[in-house]
Order: sequence, then C-alpha cells, then structure tokens
Amino acid sequence: MTLDFYTNPMSRGQIARWALEETGAPYNEHIISYGPEMKGEAYLAINPMGKVPALKHNGAVVTEAAAICAYLASAFPQSGLAPSAEESADYHRWMFFAAGPMESAISFHSAGFKPTKEQTATFGFGSYEMILDVVKEKLSRDSYACGERFAMADVYLGSQIGFGTQFGTLPKEDVFTAYIERLANRDAFKKAKARDAALIAEMQASKSD
Repeated sequence: MTLDFYTNPMSRGQIARWALEETGAPYNEHIISYGPEMKGEAYLAINPMGKVPALKHNGAVVTEAAAICAYLASAFPQSGLAPSAEESADYHRWMFFAAGPMESAISFHSAGFKPTKEQTATFGFGSYEMILDVVKEKLSRDSYACGERFAMADVYLGSQIGFGTQFGTLPKEDVFTAYIERLANRDAFKKAKARDAALIAEMQASKSD
C-alpha cells in the first residue's frame, strides 16, 4: 500500500491532512509550491487543475478535499470514520452541503456578491443568510454532523466553519465556536495543525533569509 499526499500548508490541503491523520494510515508527504511547480507538467499529470490537495492511493488519484475525506473514510474502515447505516443520510447530507452550497455561499459573500431575490431562487445555495441559519440550527441540535458521534463529515464541515470564523467569512457565533472547540480537542486535529504550522514557519523563515 502506498499513500501519497500532495499539498501546500497554506491551502485546503490542511483539510486532507487532518483527514489522513484521523485514519492513522502512514503516508508520503509531497509539498507542492505555488507557481511553476504546481502548474508544471509533473504535477498537472496528477491534478490537471493544478491545485492541491491531491491523494494517490495505490496509483489511483483522488482530488477535491471533500472527495478525499469521503474516500479515506471508505478506504480505511477500521478508523471508524465512515457512517453506520443509521448515520449515512446525515453523513452524506452534511459532507456535501459543506462542500457545495455552503462553500459557494461563503465564496460569493466574501467576493461581495449579494444575489437578487430572483437569483436566490435559482442558485443552489439560496443565500448566505439561509446557509448560516441552516448550519446554526443543525449544530444547536447535534454535537456533530451525524448526531453525537464524530465522523469524517465533521472534518470537512468543521474545516469550513473553522476557516470561516478564523478569516472572518463566517461570524463567530457561539454555536460555531463550541463546535470548533470540540473538534480541536482531537489528537489527529492537533497533529495535523502542528505539522502544517511547522511547514508554514519554515516557508516564512526561508523567505526572510
């Protein structure tokens, strides 16, 4: 078994690294720099979009952070991160809600785009305000995406909320803060964040030399 992880610490690769650490599976780390390397022929052969993260598992490539999360949960069932039959509906709903309408709404809002009433009716995410209300209601009712048990869906949903509250694209609502605190207490979360923080520090140090 070979598991190769292509990332840059200042990217959504942080999501995939956390997912990898949750599985406990050993992996090879490949740091891809922005610019010529990420857009170069060698890396484009792995991800034609020229973006990170990407995962190669026994020769098969998976891209897109949410897909990597879902794939890892299935590929490493012993980690207990995949849903039970009873959890499957919530798991898939919130994983892909976070990857689809939620991320779209946050991106549009961050860019200063506010849809008209007519556009709200046709856009898959409705509106930024609607997204906030839906997620707040969910996390006011349940501790995690699948209820009271952590699953891989929380890696993606939690990352969206964590990044959003950190960078100001989501409000620091109490319900969001409490959810992030629960996730941040996980050993895999701490390990993943520490590794990316160390890499970022190395990059910044090299620029100042």
